[in-house]
Parts: sequence; structure tokens; C-alpha cells
Amino acid sequence: MFMLTTGLSCCLSWCVVQNMKHNNQIHSVRKFRKYWQRYVKTWFNQPARKKSRRTARATKAAAVAPRPVAGSVRPVVHGSTVKYNSKVRIGRGFSLAELKSAKIGKLEAKSLGIAVDARRRNRSQEGLSANTQRLKDYRANLVVFPRNSKKLKNGWAKDSSEIAPQLQDKVIMAPVAAAPSVETRKITSDEASANTSQKLKAAWNDARLVGFREKRAKERADKAAQEALKKAK
Repeated sequence: MFMLTTGLSCCLSWCVVQNMKHNNQIHSVRKFRKYWQRYVKTWFNQPARKKSRRTARATKAAAVAPRPVAGSVRPVVHGSTVKYNSKVRIGRGFSLAELKSAKIGKLEAKSLGIAVDARRRNRSQEGLSANTQRLKDYRANLVVFPRNSKKLKNGWAKDSSEIAPQLQDKVIMAPVAAAPSVETRKITSDEASANTSQKLKAAWNDARLVGFREKRAKERADKAAQEALKKAK
């Protein structure tokens, strides 16, 4: 009886060891089932979303008409980090120095669709000149409509009674990168016959052996001086 009980306990313990989870293995009991249809995402409403966005854009354009859809005109600035400081982008608003250089008041600029950022400072004369010219171009192409059609105002931008098309661009006066100018010429005979790899190898040897050659030249000069001294004696 004692031996039978011992054998049964050993059998049960062996079964438990076989069914235990080891490392990252999933347990033998499949209890980690998921209802995967619940997590499947569809895009059947894409045409309706497209139509609603188009309708919203048309509603906004009609609400702000005849003003530009993009809103206020903004300056051209450079990024503030090493990665983006060489690239040009649209900034938040014109600085007070730029408005002063273009002879435009702060409140007057806000009323004429010019974004103003009083916290911004100009760090270079090039940026100040570029944004001042940008304001002058905007001023030259600006068309102002009167709030009251019976009372036309005559400021630096006269009120217009004509109908002008609404500007639908995403950015007002978007910056255009200047096309790089490349000068071409014919290859000369010396350039065609030149061996570039040989020149690079010679330059590499010159840089590598500069210390050794200086040392050797100094030793030769010392030796020549000693021989001259012996002959003089």
C-alpha cells in the first residue's frame, strides 16, 4: 500500500511538470482567444468623408469671402535648429520692426490681413529686408473692400468697388525657391587627359610623408654644414 501511494504521487507530479509554462511559452490551455473581428478597421466611409471635407471648405470660403481662404499673410523665416536653420518656412507673424520699416501700423496691419507677432525679433538685416519687401508686394496687390458700400475710405489702400476673385491658395504669397543657375563649358584637353586618381594618390603621399621629408632635409643640411666646416679647417 505504501509503494502504491508513492508511485501515484510521482505520476501526478510528473504530469504537473509537463503542463507548467516554461520561459515565454504559452500555456497549453488555449484561453488567450481574441475576437479579432472586433479589431478590424474599415474605410467604407471614405467617399462620405471626402464630400464632407469639400463641403466644409466651400462653406468656409463663402463665409470669409472676399477675403483669402488661407487667412492672413505671414512672413518668411528660417528654422531655429541646426537641422532646419538653412530651410525657409512660413512664420507666425511679422515683427514690429518689419512693420515699421514698411510704414504700417500694428492695428492697421491686423485690419488688413497681416499677421503680427510682437515677440519676434529680427536677427539679421537680410531677413528684415526680405520681409519688408514681402509687405510692400502684398501692399501693392492688396484690394480693400468697404464695410459700407456708401462710404468709401481713402487710406494708403483705397477701397475698391470692383469685384475681385477670391484667393483660394493654401498659403498667401508662398515662397518660391530660386532656380539654381548652373554654368557649363567644354572640357579642355588637359582636363580630359588628367589622371585624377594619380593626383589624389600623390597628394595623399605628400600629406603622409611631410614629417619624414622635413626630417631628411634637415639631416642633409646638417651633414652638408659639417662637411663644409671640415673643409674650412
